[in-house]
Amino acid sequence: MSSLSIGIIGLPNVGKSTLFNALLKRQAALAANYPFATIEPNVGVVDVPDHRLEELCKIVVNDYGRGFEGREIPEKVTPAVVKFYDIAGLVKGASKGEGLGNAFLGHIREVNAIAHVVRAFEDENVVRAGSENPENDRQTVNTELMLADIQSLEKVMEKLEKEVKGSADKEVKLKYETAKKILEGLNNGVFASDLELSEEELESSKELNLLTLKPQIYVLNVEEEYLSKKSEQKLPKGLEDAIVICAKLEAELADFDKNERESYLKELGIEYSGLDKLIKKGYEILGLNTFFTAGPKEVRAWTIKKGSKAPQAAGEIHTDFERGFISAEIINYETLVEIGSLKTAKEKGLIRLEGKDYVMQDGDVAVFRFSV
Repeated sequence: MSSLSIGIIGLPNVGKSTLFNALLKRQAALAANYPFATIEPNVGVVDVPDHRLEELCKIVVNDYGRGFEGREIPEKVTPAVVKFYDIAGLVKGASKGEGLGNAFLGHIREVNAIAHVVRAFEDENVVRAGSENPENDRQTVNTELMLADIQSLEKVMEKLEKEVKGSADKEVKLKYETAKKILEGLNNGVFASDLELSEEELESSKELNLLTLKPQIYVLNVEEEYLSKKSEQKLPKGLEDAIVICAKLEAELADFDKNERESYLKELGIEYSGLDKLIKKGYEILGLNTFFTAGPKEVRAWTIKKGSKAPQAAGEIHTDFERGFISAEIINYETLVEIGSLKTAKEKGLIRLEGKDYVMQDGDVAVFRFSV
């Protein structure tokens, strides 16, 4: 997994494009005041904020000096990235093709996770496409996602029923039973992601490419005044775990320099920006970790699934690394920062040599040995 992709969805005029602009810190989308202002999904690749990269750069400088063979050290710093997709607003009836329904639903199928923006701000200059109840708006979008999956599964079931009758193939039977279980759940108003599916069923369901199986992050878009009173406010039903953000404020802060922005957010009692919150939540719900490579040519962050073994991590750098994997030199970030030098860590025997069964941990700094 070279990057995380998050699709920003919701009803028209809930602040999706404004949030997208704030996240990218540039006016990349047409944040217009009418439905379907975004027709094709705007795609932006955003750096993942990670203070550990700066510390690793300092360590590389300690080991090699600020210059090495006439070049500045490190030559390049490459953070992990997240792709944000700003997807056109969904309307009631999207599953039947209303509005831009079919295109909208097709774009969502391409992302790893969904950031579902729900409007909780008042602005007479911005037309309200939904109700004045955030929970109703949340349900409207989720109902369309479920209806789209029901339609998709009904077509799949017709095909699978024919296949399973004349087949003893266990995989075909598992796929049929899994699809049937999910369809029953959806017809009872239960998201596929909320069903108790076994590891085998989850693996089998991947081919179905269902919208309701994608992890969903709720984003409650509020007025600036709400932020300063956040501790006094009760979040709407069904949105208790939502990330609370004022997209308009963050879009305005995009022109501030880093220190000014952080200072202003601190005054409002906000510790992390909307970008940080979304990425952190995205990593959490998708079960992702970061490992690092650090040397004079490049200091880089890499994204992998939790539970990935050393050869899989090596494969993120290059497929040859995985194919010809021999071993990995590993030291955890915290230990390395404490020592302050890769060379010193090696001299003290703190860099471990791990084999193909080693499970990578978040913050591992690695050098892979391979032969092809």
